[in-house]
Amino acid sequence: MKQSEMPILIPPVPEDNISDLLEQRVAASPDRVLFSVPEAGGWRDISATEFRAQVVGLAKGFVAAGVEPGDRIAFMCKTSYPWTLVDFALHYAGAVMVPVYETSSPLQIHWILEDSGARGIVMQTADYADRVAEIRSDLPDLELTWRLDEDAIAHLTEAGAEVPDAEIERRRSIAVGSDMATLIYTSGSTGRPRGCVLTHANFVDLARNAGAALDQVVQPGASTLLFVTLAHVFARFISVLAVHAGVRVGHEPDTTQLLPALGSFKPTFLLAVPRVFEKVYNSAEQSTEADGKGKIFRTAAKVAVQHSEALDAGRVPFMLGLKFKVFDKLVFAKLREKLGGNVKYAVSGSAPLSHYLGHFYRSLGVKILEGYGLTETTAPVSVNLPDKFKIGTVGPALPGHTIRIADDGEVEIKGIDVFKEYWNNPAATRDAFTEDGFFRTGDLGSLDEDGYLTITGRKKEIIVTAGGKNVAPAALEDPIRANTIIGQVVVVGDQKPFISALVTLDPEMLPAWLKNQGEDPNMTLAEAVRHPKVLAEVQSAIDEGNKYVSRAESIRKFVALPTEFIEANGHLTPKMSIRREAILRDFAGEISKLYGENPQTEAVDTQK
Repeated sequence: MKQSEMPILIPPVPEDNISDLLEQRVAASPDRVLFSVPEAGGWRDISATEFRAQVVGLAKGFVAAGVEPGDRIAFMCKTSYPWTLVDFALHYAGAVMVPVYETSSPLQIHWILEDSGARGIVMQTADYADRVAEIRSDLPDLELTWRLDEDAIAHLTEAGAEVPDAEIERRRSIAVGSDMATLIYTSGSTGRPRGCVLTHANFVDLARNAGAALDQVVQPGASTLLFVTLAHVFARFISVLAVHAGVRVGHEPDTTQLLPALGSFKPTFLLAVPRVFEKVYNSAEQSTEADGKGKIFRTAAKVAVQHSEALDAGRVPFMLGLKFKVFDKLVFAKLREKLGGNVKYAVSGSAPLSHYLGHFYRSLGVKILEGYGLTETTAPVSVNLPDKFKIGTVGPALPGHTIRIADDGEVEIKGIDVFKEYWNNPAATRDAFTEDGFFRTGDLGSLDEDGYLTITGRKKEIIVTAGGKNVAPAALEDPIRANTIIGQVVVVGDQKPFISALVTLDPEMLPAWLKNQGEDPNMTLAEAVRHPKVLAEVQSAIDEGNKYVSRAESIRKFVALPTEFIEANGHLTPKMSIRREAILRDFAGEISKLYGENPQTEAVDTQK
């Protein structure tokens, strides 16, 4: 059983809660800009002092409305400044936020509100309110509702004007580190979501220690533009870390407007999932292809990857260095400008990033710091650091954590950010921990000699072929998904004689690719999945993925589906992870054809 431990840097203060992080930030730098909000085509800054004043004013409004210490208050809102404002205001009022994904269905919302016993809910729009209205009669505990699009923040602040400052100070000081700070329901790839009880100490101790480890990323003057949903623990933790570290934060919920927002906000680091980096690369490739410069871009990209690999090897050959300098001015500088011109780091999670893109972005001047964590671990357990960095890994343990690999390959965690329990589910809580107190993550991984963690797949997703070969789907799916026209890939083959795959196309990238191929860019998905050029490109992507595995693990057949895997049809989680069981169930017929006498198409065996 291999193990890696990183000692804690900042010792816990048991009495501190999340509100203390803001109090300490205001005391240390009252004029530091914590947020910038869109205004008149630009950005208006909000200082630590102003943010605290708004938090206290809104907290008073919640108190005046009848919110009591310990009440669970649900919140449905897109990534925006009001998200963190409401979050901290509820802490100051002594309440507990229960985030709800803005994409949740009425039945999903009903489960979360019922299971959590939420007494109130804050909703951003009429659409959210309509979904809650459908199920409100079945929720007798839900007494309080507010709508942000009906100026709830202003009305609450006005209504709470007479609440004494001393009452807010009393309420914000009630919670100690071991008390529940939030109740986050896992998006869950199977079954009903479980409520994870995360404590104030989970956030406070992790923010202080991660901030110390990532001091080069969150140093004075640092800024980030959040576009990942704040209902997920990944962005939620970063928002708390930013308050602690004094990082300027902006928000852009509309990812179609991400590049213009990056250009005006000019962040120094980003928080994203690998799909974002894949799309930025693929968009650049197709854009240059349309301009007749696709070959130049692909050559530049290969030079970038070779340059990064040479850096790891300890020496960059003279001619390679010369080529890199030329492409840096001609190609890479333009890409850096698209990201705002100042991005030096990006923190990536939720899925592995391909080695190719890791090296490409590093030579671009953007170190992608891959990390690993779960809702149950308040997000990061491990992360690559600016000075402790290995592409292809999720980095060493953060301070205050112990990572070990069980005999069956499962990653087990003990540390400052591991959750307290599953809400109202003692049996699930017992099953989640080993006898000596390690959290069973359900993920498979390995630790190298330097303590860097690599995640190889999900324990429950391992496919065992009829020949007894164990196959981790992620090893195949991730490199294939990096292809320009690929949307999602689901590897199948449990108890079958060979491995196959279900493939969907990316409707955003497909039109540009088709146009560059001299084909009709308005082709429907149904037409595209039968087109010889499209199938050949999918085949090429699968051939590339097969290079990473043995012949027994390689994909022999695939079917391109005339549909998308999206959250609305139950095939993706809110954080865009595939719901494997739902997909296998809904496409059982297509899978059966793959193993029948007349498969739709067959992958070429490239590893004879």
